[in-house]
Amino acid sequence: MRKPTSTPTSDARIARLAQREHGVLSTSELRASGLTDGGIHWRARTGRLHRLHHGVYAVGHVAVGREGRWLAAVKACGSGAVLSHQSAAELWELTARCPGPIHITVPGHRKPRPASGIAVHRSGTLTCRDATRRGRIPVTTPSRTLRDLRRVLPREQWEAAVDRTRSRGIPGADAADEPPTHSALERRLLRVCRRHRIQAPRVNVRVGRFLVDFLWLERRLIVEVDGYEFHKERASFEADRARDAELAVQGYRVLRFTYRQVTGEPGRVAATIRRMLRS
Repeated sequence: MRKPTSTPTSDARIARLAQREHGVLSTSELRASGLTDGGIHWRARTGRLHRLHHGVYAVGHVAVGREGRWLAAVKACGSGAVLSHQSAAELWELTARCPGPIHITVPGHRKPRPASGIAVHRSGTLTCRDATRRGRIPVTTPSRTLRDLRRVLPREQWEAAVDRTRSRGIPGADAADEPPTHSALERRLLRVCRRHRIQAPRVNVRVGRFLVDFLWLERRLIVEVDGYEFHKERASFEADRARDAELAVQGYRVLRFTYRQVTGEPGRVAATIRRMLRS
């Protein structure tokens, strides 16, 4: 087998580029680095390049990480492709690891070649404002990712992703058009209020130096929900009581409900809130 012509300069360019690109390069990138088509094919036959998808190779070895697999899938789908849906949520750390195919969205006029392990979504609404890069990987923005997830995830999982976006300070959660809750327990209490036709409170707002869960400002009523995982230490318990006392001095009434009360006794919780709002 005759070795195609290549130079140390092209080898160095390929190595540097692969290091930046999570170990994966497209055919066009290899050509731009100085390889001919013959050089690419020879390296693939001799194990120096490893084909991941049509026109996309791992450089040096096939053991690329998750980021490399994501980027390889994006490159396999061509110009304008971005990581999306569950895969984008995993990259943004909004959800746990998602088994299954890698999700890629492409502009609606594109028809990428089918590839094993890639789920392609064609979108007529994908614009440059919906795309960004994270770790050099083209990906949908957090707001677009949340909009895509809303159509494919169970509601509880989608709401948890919105909560994670807000708690980590990632811009984009407001596009979800949901109250700014930070936990499943807060959402449960909102549903209790809606079910029992209680006036909607303001959610996660500041009262003085405190961030409170729910506020009915006109009635000077604050409701806090205490999940066990956040209030299991004595120090947290005592801090909550000191906080409630300071709010009382400012003229607010504070109600606290536990996870068990909100989930197991929603009618009693609603009746208590209603009585306080009427008093």
